[in-house]
Amino acid sequence: MQSTKSKRILKKYRYVFEALENYDKTRELPFQRKRIDVTLSVKIIKKLKQMREKTGKSISRIIEEKIGAG
Repeated sequence: MQSTKSKRILKKYRYVFEALENYDKTRELPFQRKRIDVTLSVKIIKKLKQMREKTGKSISRIIEEKIGAG
């Protein structure tokens, strides 16, 4: 039987336990970053570079924020 204190800890840090459980299955943590190759049109690449110059953010960070992952 779980104590009240352990139930509170499990509830408060549920996301940590879920991340660790997922790590056991996949060997990936949700906050890790991976490099991928993507083919984009020259027009989109130009836009991304302009946004990078304007905001000072990396292109990958811009893409993550637009998609909603960042």
